[in-house]
Amino acid sequence: MKKILLIEDNDQLRENTAEILELSNYKVYTAPDGKQGVEQAIKQQPDLVICDIMMPVLDGYGVLHMLRKNASLQNTPFIFLTAKSERADFRKGMESGADDYITKPFNGTELLQAVEGRLKKIELLQKEYSPGIEGLDQLQQTAGVHDLVSLTQERSTHRYKKKQAIYLEGNHPVRLFYILKGKVKTYKTNEDGKDLVVGVYREGDFFGYIPLIDGTLYKDNAEAMEDADIALIPRKEFEELMNNNREVAQKFIRMLAKNVAEKEEQLLSIAYSSLRKKVAGTLITLQKKYTTSAGQPVSIDISRETLATMAGTATESTIRTLSDFKNDGLIDIKEGSIIILNQKKLERMIN
Repeated sequence: MKKILLIEDNDQLRENTAEILELSNYKVYTAPDGKQGVEQAIKQQPDLVICDIMMPVLDGYGVLHMLRKNASLQNTPFIFLTAKSERADFRKGMESGADDYITKPFNGTELLQAVEGRLKKIELLQKEYSPGIEGLDQLQQTAGVHDLVSLTQERSTHRYKKKQAIYLEGNHPVRLFYILKGKVKTYKTNEDGKDLVVGVYREGDFFGYIPLIDGTLYKDNAEAMEDADIALIPRKEFEELMNNNREVAQKFIRMLAKNVAEKEEQLLSIAYSSLRKKVAGTLITLQKKYTTSAGQPVSIDISRETLATMAGTATESTIRTLSDFKNDGLIDIKEGSIIILNQKKLERMIN
């Protein structure tokens, strides 16, 4: 059952609106002013917030500002509910970061349509897109920019062989990449020719979007780790999605934030972790990448050189550590592929 927080200082309107939402099978929490509303939001973690603008103690703009600063609530859909119908008030509300705006008086149908629409959009954005072309189609459905059929016809697919370069550092980005099948690694090479793997991507993942967003050249290299089918989305099409649909832009911003967080963890591990911790952490990361959409783990087929460049260790040291892990019963190695037998113990090793 979806949770909705209703912040409204008018007792009768608050009760009537709450009743409409409850009859539509929503769990409703209420607050009579902005301060109590923020407290309820932090406590209840609602799926959506409906908030009046003109209220005592803390007005609606203040509530929105405080929720957007809260990491666990900053992406919660927010609907302003107010008698103010002037265009300037509407613009101020939307520019403050509100997702929708309902003016009083309103009927139950208007309210429920706004609520259902916002909840549906946030579900599409928060879900993990399925592997294959369906994943890209789901993203396109949230955008509403192009007809899905024409997008499928315009989108080309390329087959990359194992170890084939997809793009090189210093080149101009002209497309977004979406993996239909296979796995891809991105890596950087220093002046001595040593590589450091900075990203691993699997079916259902986008990659190559950072230089498209910040307007720079590629700062790394991309290579197929195995035979891979990749959809190539033209830069112009990607920019239309980013510029014309806020939800799509938010999706890629979250992906950027996750990318930065992963890089920070990798750098900290390389700088401060022991050899065993580095290899264990890399194996856990790869386990997540190689696990199927159905949740069934598979063997990790990866060269020892690539594994070492991910962990930031020498290849010989990585091989010795894998041997130790096998002797300890943490992993098994069959025909070169790694199978994790005790994931919890590996996780405890890096925590």
